[in-house]
Amino acid sequence: MAASHRTADMALPQAEINWDRLDKTKFYLVGAGLFSGISAALYPISVIKTRLQVVGADSVHKTAGAIVRNILTTEGIKGLYRGFGIVITGAIPSRMVFMTSLETTKAATLQIAERMELPEATAAALANGTAGLVSSMASQTVFVPLDVVSQRLMVQGTIGTTQYNGSIDAVRQILKADGIRGLYRGFGMSVLTYSPSSAVWWAAYGSSQRLIWRGLGYGSRVDLEPPSQSKMFLVQASGGIAAGFVSSIATTPLDTIKTRLQVLKGETDGTPTVAQTVKQLIKENGYRGFYKGLVPRFVSMSLWGTSMITSYEFLKRLSVKQEE
Repeated sequence: MAASHRTADMALPQAEINWDRLDKTKFYLVGAGLFSGISAALYPISVIKTRLQVVGADSVHKTAGAIVRNILTTEGIKGLYRGFGIVITGAIPSRMVFMTSLETTKAATLQIAERMELPEATAAALANGTAGLVSSMASQTVFVPLDVVSQRLMVQGTIGTTQYNGSIDAVRQILKADGIRGLYRGFGMSVLTYSPSSAVWWAAYGSSQRLIWRGLGYGSRVDLEPPSQSKMFLVQASGGIAAGFVSSIATTPLDTIKTRLQVLKGETDGTPTVAQTVKQLIKENGYRGFYKGLVPRFVSMSLWGTSMITSYEFLKRLSVKQEE
């Protein structure tokens, strides 16, 4: 097993870049700009997904197409970017926490997995999955308040929601009504949604990428040249699509409940419980209601995942220390 790991390392030095090989300053600075651009490009899909998850059974805008047409008709293009300002403001610290936790945890877990002599794909899944779980949990303290505010802005105009005059007004009204805990509504569900989702996504990506490389002969043949940039891109993109499919199927029900908890009012005191939310979903659409927004979520996770991972891996290649 050790020999196969050494062979894979020799064949794929550019595709397997660990934390100790990175120039941290370049990694953070370039990464901040890179992921801000990706977030801007894919943000409208999140708006559509969120609207689909909170729309009532009696609404006339029940499909993604209808929602897009309604937004463009009533609000224009800017309607697809409601809440984007606060998201992009908090994206940099949130991403820094996430990336640091991800890389350090992955490196430590991979060492343990290799000492246990686990199969290569299993070791990659364990290391990546653990890193995805830990990094997501660490970044939730920054991300959840941004998520609460941005999603409330996304769904303005739908039944059962509050009107706000921008991000600052939303924060002010939330604090006035519920205090600081109002900014952490759905925190538990957010952790239960995003942390397993992150763990599943990274585990699926890590194992599928290794399996693809092994299928191409890397790790078993010593006569192969290091892969080209285009080959690395295609393998990593394929891993991102596979990871998006697995994680969207596994976590959409939790994401739907979490979104409703964050943006809709309860029947009595204005703060719905998880049980009330689940009951209302079943009442409105049956159990299929838990998969409302599945297609946009899959598209979003696949596009985001593929864009993110190919950009992230490219960022790591750019950030390799110069002495290497």
